[in-house]
Amino acid sequence: MLVDSAVIYISSGKGGDGCVSFLRMKYIAKGGPNGGDGGDGGDVVVEANPNVDTLMDYTSKHHWYAEKGRPGGIKQQHGANGADCVLLVPPGTMVYNNDTGELLADLTENGQRVVIAEGGRGGFGNEHFKSPTNQVPYEFTPGEPAIEMHIRLELKLIADVGLIGLPNAGKSTLLSVISKATPRIADYPFTTLDPNLGIAELPGGHHDLTRRVIFADIPGLIEGASRGQGLGHEFLKHVERTRLLVHLLDVDPPDRSSPVDNYRVIRKELEAYSKELGIKPEIIVLSKLDLFPDEEDRQTAVEMIQQELGVEVLWISSATRQGVNELVNVCWQRIRQIKQAEEQCQ
Repeated sequence: MLVDSAVIYISSGKGGDGCVSFLRMKYIAKGGPNGGDGGDGGDVVVEANPNVDTLMDYTSKHHWYAEKGRPGGIKQQHGANGADCVLLVPPGTMVYNNDTGELLADLTENGQRVVIAEGGRGGFGNEHFKSPTNQVPYEFTPGEPAIEMHIRLELKLIADVGLIGLPNAGKSTLLSVISKATPRIADYPFTTLDPNLGIAELPGGHHDLTRRVIFADIPGLIEGASRGQGLGHEFLKHVERTRLLVHLLDVDPPDRSSPVDNYRVIRKELEAYSKELGIKPEIIVLSKLDLFPDEEDRQTAVEMIQQELGVEVLWISSATRQGVNELVNVCWQRIRQIKQAEEQCQ
């Protein structure tokens, strides 16, 4: 189960207090000050870990604390620093201050670490306050306080390509064919209840290097999704990080609706949810073309839909794997072009 949002309370560690102490030795009547400094409190750190794929850990445990710094000791002993509290999250997690709405961190790369709340610095012991005019100081400073806040974690899956379309358009089947992903597949709507990721690999390049494209199957898009209908509103945010959309259209919908009308339904929802989604590059793909075994009928269906939409349309059959490799290759080429354009704009 994909858990993609959570609100938790965090607290960094308070700094340890400085120590007031004096040297005590036989035959030394008045030893000097030797109180040590307190240790620093631990930080609260958020780290993107590729082995974590949901925020489920943060739905059962709502309070997370870093360790306090230990107080300073006698004989100039420095208090131990408190251990950090490290929150492991999936890459693609955004961290917000839940009270102000401020974005604190956006973790998009594996291993990326961000300190959300710094621990308090340890206080000074009385050794710091000795001077020729203050040879018996009783001064010390307390450790700095902890930082406390409620934060909101939101996961947006990171994928190159988002597979969109009405329920039963063939998204999960396509994902299972082009990758090792094993989404649940059935012949009824809303079979897929969570987004699924899959990696498609194509041979090629120099020295037999593989080319990889990460696909995300986005479930639950129906008319009214941008207003919270169905499951779509919950998962539309996962499309925002993709560079390219592959819009699957069932060439022969079970309700006998028009593939073109179905396309326009989803486009309307994308544009209503976000302007960025409305202008995101897109490839339109007719799926289930094995329903037209005759090549002439298949070509006629493709041409009719191309004419109505006014753009080029690809076609595939996940059942027979026709056109699937070609689709993945086109996606890889488009992604490469988009990345090159992004690099030029930087």
